[in-house]
Amino acid sequence: MTLTIYEYPKCGTCRAAIKSLKSKGHELETHNVYETAPSAEVIEELVKRSGLEIKKFFNTSGEVYKEMGLKDVLPGMSDEEKIKLLASNGRLIKRPIVTDGKQVTVGFKDEEYDRVWSR
Repeated sequence: MTLTIYEYPKCGTCRAAIKSLKSKGHELETHNVYETAPSAEVIEELVKRSGLEIKKFFNTSGEVYKEMGLKDVLPGMSDEEKIKLLASNGRLIKRPIVTDGKQVTVGFKDEEYDRVWSR
């Protein structure tokens, strides 16, 4: 089965996640979020399938997040506004995001990948 991974190739965490997934025998379809952010529709579906709050999809340690003062702005935004914001700038997206169309993981933790993505 092919997994879809939204990542940034220069990110060490993304490279570690890709290595982990390949070691588990997965084929990957990669999407560079810095070049093209996923559409609002895709992000909405990822959020829904993940079962996580939208705020978990934000790269809170990123420069753009800090420059925009989103720590203070996000609480007053609607979910729709947050999704549109994520779709407008891939640098705001926490990475990597991995999905098989049913399950979704955000970020990379070995134990979570072993639980969710092991065959």
